[in-house]
Amino acid sequence: MPKRSAGILAYRYHQQQLEILLVHPGGPFYAKKDEGVWSIPKGEYEDGEDPLQVAKNEFKEETGNVILHNHVVELMHVKLKSGKTIRCWASEENFEQGFISSNNFEMEWPPKSGKIESFREVDKAEWFSISVASIKIHPSQLPLLKELEMILHVKGNS
Repeated sequence: MPKRSAGILAYRYHQQQLEILLVHPGGPFYAKKDEGVWSIPKGEYEDGEDPLQVAKNEFKEETGNVILHNHVVELMHVKLKSGKTIRCWASEENFEQGFISSNNFEMEWPPKSGKIESFREVDKAEWFSISVASIKIHPSQLPLLKELEMILHVKGNS
């Protein structure tokens, strides 16, 4: 069965401009990469788990911020080339700091060294304008930004 992830696409209006909160993956593979590698805070879930609750938990683990309310809008599901599906909810938030804490993960580093190193799951999070976020976000997640823009534009004009 393909893997599934659930995440929160946090957005805010800052100086009347739409901004999106994205996280940058930690670890040595992404240390010098920027465009096309940022992501919504998300994590995998299993059968029997509530995807929205998993999304909220992962958001807290990756950003240190808590989503307390249930005023979220479910966005389309995104399917990756690997077959993994991402479920995502949009939530209007306004955290002063985009990044406070992150879990760590361990991996052998350098490869084939036999040495285990610990790395942050997420090494930074930032608010970006929608145009910059569109460049920073992993291309497979770009439809989520476009859908959010469409929803907010429609909402703003009604």
